[in-house]
Amino acid sequence: MSLAPEIERRLAALDPLELEVIDESEQHRGHAGYRAGGNTHWRVSIVSPRFAGCNAAARHRMVYQALGNLMNDPIHALAITARAPEEAKGNR
Repeated sequence: MSLAPEIERRLAALDPLELEVIDESEQHRGHAGYRAGGNTHWRVSIVSPRFAGCNAAARHRMVYQALGNLMNDPIHALAITARAPEEAKGNR
C-alpha cells in the first residue's frame, strides 16, 4: 500500500497551494534503506505561503515536523523542493 496519501494528509497542515509526492524507491533498489514494495525513498515538491520569509533549512524542518514519525520509519530518504508562492509563480 502506498504511503503517498498519508504523506499528503500530513503535509496538508502546511496549507499547500501545490503538492507533488513521488515514490522513487525503485530507483534506489540495492541502496541503503531500500525495501521491496517502496515507501522508502520520496520526492516532495510543495508550495506554501507558510514558507514565505523562511530559508531552505527552516522549510525542510517544517516538512519533517509535519511528517513526524514517518521520517523514522518507513521513510529512509526524502528530497524536498519547498517554495513560497512568489517563488513558484515564474516556474510553473
